[in-house]
Amino acid sequence: MEMSDRYCQEMRVDVSSVSTSMTTDPMTEEILRDDLRFYFMSPCEKYRSRRQLPWKLAVQIMKIFMITLQLILFGLNNQLVVSYKEENLMAFKSLFLKGYSGVDEDDYSISVYTRQNVYDSLHYVIDQYSQLGNLSVGPVSYAEENEKFLPLIICKKSYKRGSAEPSEEPFDIDAELETVCLSLDPESSKTWRMNNASFYELDFYRLVDIEITFALKGINLQTVRSHELPDCYTFFVKIVFDNSYHSGKVKLTLDFDAVSSVCKNWKISGTAQKNTHYYLIFDGFVIVVCLISAVLCTRSIILAVRLLQRFSSFCLENYNLKVCEDDQREFLNGWYILVIVSDVMAIIGSILKMEIQAKSLTNYDVCSIFLGTSTLMVWVGVIRYLGYFEKYNASQNTQNHI
Repeated sequence: MEMSDRYCQEMRVDVSSVSTSMTTDPMTEEILRDDLRFYFMSPCEKYRSRRQLPWKLAVQIMKIFMITLQLILFGLNNQLVVSYKEENLMAFKSLFLKGYSGVDEDDYSISVYTRQNVYDSLHYVIDQYSQLGNLSVGPVSYAEENEKFLPLIICKKSYKRGSAEPSEEPFDIDAELETVCLSLDPESSKTWRMNNASFYELDFYRLVDIEITFALKGINLQTVRSHELPDCYTFFVKIVFDNSYHSGKVKLTLDFDAVSSVCKNWKISGTAQKNTHYYLIFDGFVIVVCLISAVLCTRSIILAVRLLQRFSSFCLENYNLKVCEDDQREFLNGWYILVIVSDVMAIIGSILKMEIQAKSLTNYDVCSIFLGTSTLMVWVGVIRYLGYFEKYNASQNTQNHI
């Protein structure tokens, strides 16, 4: 309302300063004045003025609750994934690291100090790996590719030449590193150590590190308890014997990269499939609401541009005046752009969530980024509506008193 009055006052002042007499249609000017006044009204004022229901406000309120609930449900599901990975990491450390007590030492898992302990730990990893099917209580097995087990790879990295006895001088060190690797098939683990005995002859004064890598398959069955379809994982495990400091302390670390994939040939009875359908229907409804919100905001932007064009043409034709850029920006509501961006991100996130629920995709991180950002933008958009209530808007209250 203030914006339209300001425009009208400017037009009256400008009319007196124009030397050329121009006649304007009072009806056209009054209609334009009413449209300007109505455009800058709040949803409550528009309802009191023309009994026009604030559809955009109603859709935004509905969208806030729906998107927030959707993010909570996805977060609970993602929490199961995070806990599954953390518990598997702890299980692998207990399975493959000899003497692991369940507590890491700083940035590594455990440490050994004697040659015999290094050999024992190295043999322990290989023995545990070869007996994995009889040891693990979880649904973990060897990873396969083309119906063949992926082998365990063990590599030792050493200085190319070295002779470093503290009681003897000079030292003879070649800093260039050489790497020797061997592969172990789980099915031939019994004869592997005998056939490669020379590989275990470690020159500790030259040894930099030993790296053991292998791949395992697992399935997250705890999602079934939460009425969700399970995820299948491939764990790329890496165990490192770090002797790079040559301080008499060899650090053992275990870490893995967990890559989720779609389980093949799964068949689950009970309520999991039914509840998945309910989640898919809810996500589809969220997409519909976001589409309605984006359409309403886009429509408001188009109407604002048309109103600006009408106002600019009126001023130019009747008063030979051009609307300045600051006044033109008053017609462009940045909140609408924010809402449209949040709607687009919510739609993309909902589609990704539906694909994850249907186990067609397993990329939780990208989905969480879209859903989290869209939820943040939706709640930030609430700030706009607080300006329509005088008790929450100090600037508007002060202006009204003045």
